[in-house]
Amino acid sequence: MSITQRIDATTRIPPEYLSPTPPAPRSVKIELSARCNYRCGFCALRTRGVQPKEDMDFGFFKRICREIRAAGVEELGVFYLGESFMNPDLLVDAIRFAKEEAGFPYVFLTSNASLAFPTEVRRCFEAGLDSLKWSVNYADETQFAEIAGVSPKYFWRSVLNIQDAHRLRDEGGYRCGLYASSIRYDGEQLARMQNFLAAHILPYVDEHYWLPLYSMGSLAIQREHELGLRPTAGNQGRLDALREPLPCWSAFTEGHITAQGLLSACCFDADARWNMGDLNQLGFMAAWHSPPFQQLRAAHLAKDVTGTVCQACVAYK
Repeated sequence: MSITQRIDATTRIPPEYLSPTPPAPRSVKIELSARCNYRCGFCALRTRGVQPKEDMDFGFFKRICREIRAAGVEELGVFYLGESFMNPDLLVDAIRFAKEEAGFPYVFLTSNASLAFPTEVRRCFEAGLDSLKWSVNYADETQFAEIAGVSPKYFWRSVLNIQDAHRLRDEGGYRCGLYASSIRYDGEQLARMQNFLAAHILPYVDEHYWLPLYSMGSLAIQREHELGLRPTAGNQGRLDALREPLPCWSAFTEGHITAQGLLSACCFDADARWNMGDLNQLGFMAAWHSPPFQQLRAAHLAKDVTGTVCQACVAYK
């Protein structure tokens, strides 16, 4: 199954999931590190006034990993909002545990590639990683420095890491799929991105797909004002298979666990506004079916999220 088929299977809400108390999600993302070395202007992490320093406790990871697998979760993302290569030892240990001990059929990772050095990527391949996707959203180092908010040196470092990962994968015969996604802008920026991707990225990945510029919750109006970009309402999935904003698949078919152990209802919850339960105190399914989560899902199913935490995102026009 290709990465886009897997994404579409998650964003297409099956009928049995259209309930305030759906079955366990098919996919869960666990934030190993809340830290990121980028400060991208379009990212939800910008809502964090202070860069978080915490990484997930490995004992907690093992407990929740076993629990969600027993509940029927099949796909595990070893990332959420932070950059997991900020703590490569934890990342490798988490992949190995998820594959060898918890028995997940599919373990996946998304990274900005800047810290995905060949030594660390090889360790991830050896631990059993099934999918590694790169977020590639800049056409040159000047644009990168302006929007990512970091030194332009990271731009070409990321490109070289992406190319090295492909070489390592093929030379070592590892089974990990390599992918990339990009935000699709219009006009000149689209042409620049297409030229850059064709020259430097597409030959080194198995598949590439486009994403819309998400509103990322309440950041929508702020991002439009600061960047001159108009986000799309809600989280509608990838560009070639957009979903209706309501009900949002994120609250029904995918779990999101922060480095602090909170279960979030949103793909872009950088500041715990979508917290549906503390997994340090609750079991996963208890939080998945918690009263706040049931109430939020009922609003989504009624297609009226007025007064809920989701209003600023999906009501954006």
